[in-house]
Amino acid sequence: MHWLLRDRRVLLRRPFVLGIVNVTPDSFSDGGLYFGVHAAADHAERLLDEGADGVDLGGESTRPNNPGPVPEAEEIARVAPVVREVRRRRPDAIVSVDTVKGAVARAALDEGADAINDVSGLRLDADVGAACAAVGAGLILMHSRGAVADMATFTHAEYGDDVVGEVVEELEGALTRAADSGVPAECIVLDPGVGFAKRSEHSIEVLRELRRLAALGRPLLVGASRKRFVGELSDVADPAGRVHGSVGAHVAALAGGARLFRVHDVRAHREALDVAWAVLRG
Repeated sequence: MHWLLRDRRVLLRRPFVLGIVNVTPDSFSDGGLYFGVHAAADHAERLLDEGADGVDLGGESTRPNNPGPVPEAEEIARVAPVVREVRRRRPDAIVSVDTVKGAVARAALDEGADAINDVSGLRLDADVGAACAAVGAGLILMHSRGAVADMATFTHAEYGDDVVGEVVEELEGALTRAADSGVPAECIVLDPGVGFAKRSEHSIEVLRELRRLAALGRPLLVGASRKRFVGELSDVADPAGRVHGSVGAHVAALAGGARLFRVHDVRAHREALDVAWAVLRG
């Protein structure tokens, strides 16, 4: 299995760790810590040195009770210079940008980003897909419901008897939107969106039945890092203290078929996932 990113083909021969860099003042666990070009680029380098295969830069928080969408120009001003600086320092690093806006995606790709991580699965702006298609960039399609302001809440966490079936169906819709935008299937990674429009029991069910999502034929990314359901299961209130629970969720996801992992704490995940992978491969 592989992931096509512009001019490179990433062979997923071991767990792929994508380190999170929040270039925001208000993200749920580390907002403001890396809010600035040099602070963000320094953190990206640190994550790469700890074993990340790539970094995911985001300029708009999707935390519960966030103040709403960040204006396009402001999000570009936050993210584009960081992409440029990380690319300057680490020209071979894989850089993804987390955005739901076509204009932001285009600006990031113009600065050399390899992929766009759209947490709306192209629901909010189809131009994100067109931007990726224009340069052959990678595209992560995440399952969510609602807008940026409420997709990480329980507002839209209403499911019938088959949560996973509904997630599969809605991700199929995202794949259709990507195809309609001209994005090749090889460029796409799917993310079930644990913690987004899902109560704890929904996220657990999705993780338990990842094989059904893998049947869609694209690599799976899981981003359980420091999420609320991890805190509920491990009884850890502080998001930054949820490292062990996050590792547990991701190792379980690896066993279920996920191959990419979006994480805050790279070193712990790199070591745990590599050991688990060696065991699972037999």
